[in-house]
Parts: sequence; C-alpha cells; structure tokens
Amino acid sequence: MSNQDRTLDHYQELMTINATSHILRAARQIGLFDQLAEGQKTVETLAENLKIPQPRVFMLIQSLIAVGIIEQYQEDYALSSTARLLCQYDADLGDMTWNGLADALRRSPSDTPSDETKPNDSPITTELQKRFDAIAATQWVHTPAAMQVAEILDLGSSPADPAAIESNGTLPDEQPREPIELLDFGCGSAVWSSAMAFREPAMRVTAIDNQAALVAASATANSIGLTDRFETRVGDVPGVSLPDTTYDMVVIAQRLHAFDPSQIRKILDTAMASLKSGGRLIVIDSFRGPHQPMLAESLEVLRMQIQTSDGEVPELPVAEQRMKDAGFENIQFTFIAASRIGLGMMIGSKP
Repeated sequence: MSNQDRTLDHYQELMTINATSHILRAARQIGLFDQLAEGQKTVETLAENLKIPQPRVFMLIQSLIAVGIIEQYQEDYALSSTARLLCQYDADLGDMTWNGLADALRRSPSDTPSDETKPNDSPITTELQKRFDAIAATQWVHTPAAMQVAEILDLGSSPADPAAIESNGTLPDEQPREPIELLDFGCGSAVWSSAMAFREPAMRVTAIDNQAALVAASATANSIGLTDRFETRVGDVPGVSLPDTTYDMVVIAQRLHAFDPSQIRKILDTAMASLKSGGRLIVIDSFRGPHQPMLAESLEVLRMQIQTSDGEVPELPVAEQRMKDAGFENIQFTFIAASRIGLGMMIGSKP
C-alpha cells in the first residue's frame, strides 16, 4: 500500500469515527435508544412512536446495525449488548466529561472550578468524587486485567472453587494457612481485590471507601463467594486513619494519581504505616511509559485533566521516586497486558 493510500484510508477512518459519534447522538436525542430499551420493535412501530418518517428511521437503523449498536431479528430491531451497556453506564456517550475538555485545557493550575467543593472537609472534591463514582460503576470491565494481576502477584496456585473453600479459608485436605490480610484502599467496586482473594483462599479483604461504593464492592465479593472473607469500612482516601502494621498487602487501584503530590504522599505514608514488615503496596493506575501511548492511554491522560484539579498521569521515574520517598523498597513495575486502557502496576515492599 502506498503512502497516499494509507493517508486516504486514515482520513476516511477519522471521518467515519466522527460521523459515527453523530449518528449515536442523533439516535439518543430522538429517543430511539429509549424505545428499544423497552424491548425490540419493528421499524413501523419505531417510526410511529418517534413521529419520524419510516424511511428516515430505517436509514438511521441501518447505520447503527453497521456499527454493532442495533441487531435485527426478522422484522424486529433490538439493542445489542454493547448498546445496553452504553444506555446503562454512559447514556450521554461521555458528553458530560468530554464537553469540558477545552475548558480543562485552558485552565490555569491556580484556577479552581466554582463547584470544586469539599463536602464535610473531605479531601475528595465533588468533581473528584464523580470521577471515582464513574470508575466504580464500570470497574467490572477490568475483570480480565484484575485476574491477570492476581497471577502476576503469584497469589494461590490456581483460582479456587468458592464452594470448596472451608470457613477457615482452606481447601479440603489442606493444612490451615496463616491468613493474608489485604487492604483495598479506595476500593470502588472491589474488582481488583476480589480477583486477588478469589485466587488466594487464605486472603481476607478489608475494603475502604464511601458507603455507595461499598455496596457495589460487597456485591462483587458476594457474587464470587467471598462473603466470609470480605469486610467493609466507610472512609475517605486520604483522610481515614488505619491501624499500624496490620496488613500484608495494600492495593490502591485507579485512584492515587487523581490527587495532588502532597495528598499522594499522605496516602503512601498511611499505606506504609499500615503494612507489616515485608508487606507489599500495589498501585494500579495509569502511568506514562517510554513508549508511544496508544489512544486509550492518551484518552486517560486527558480524562484526568478534565476530572481533577491537581491529578496527573506520572512518568514512571516520578512514580517510582514517590514510592522511594515514602520508604518503599524493591520497586517493580509492569504494564498490565489485559488492560483495555493501558493500566500499569507498581509494587513496593516495606522494609
């Protein structure tokens, strides 16, 4: 293929992406998604309900079929699985976030949005809480990455059958093991810690977050048989006090880099104090590596700019130095191959 052909293909691809975004928004604005969310319908019924001529509805539906948003079953049309996820978790197609991109790029570091309030003196602003809530609502999409992380950490020999686990955290005919205490510090829906505990039968999880997140976290744990090894505690990260030298592992997932450097240091210090000697801190988040970032990684950098006042995706040497400054040793890093948004994992040990 010639350079000219590649240029033309790329141009057409970009214009197709832009057109697709407009098609999706038009379908949302005229109420097509709402109609199909009620159940599959014929084009005649849709045209009548939407009060739009049938040929025009049909043209729109054909485009949506081509991009995998609508499926056809004989004379009926229905939302695809992908479309149902969009309607449930991103009904506005991300507009609430991305419409603020230009303002976020122009914003001076000294500027603070007028609605950037901190309820009850919490270190978490209203806008930051919205970010964490959105992450918690869709954190289940990271399940394959969470399972891969559990493997990388060499937890357990293989995923355990929840029905086979005894109440003391052992498998039949297995000698009782010392429990492994894990703290999920800002757990969201606890996908990461639940995957670790699912793979390691001796692990017990303490999850800390706000009440709404803890409801989702408990649901995640209960769904895979972790009820007896999963407890929750309401608290802000940073801000909550923790018992000293209690945990074998602390995981901070998709949260740390949303804070400013002083708050990051406070979180790392809190994690350090709560770990037993030899315990490990696992930070799962976005990192800037030496490679050219893929689009999903670049979008996460921009999303951080929009949704936080002081957060940023750090370069690897910066993130590593922060860990060292907090006293962590034997720092290791890997990008998580199964992550759809290019997340990485940095691990440090307490001396």
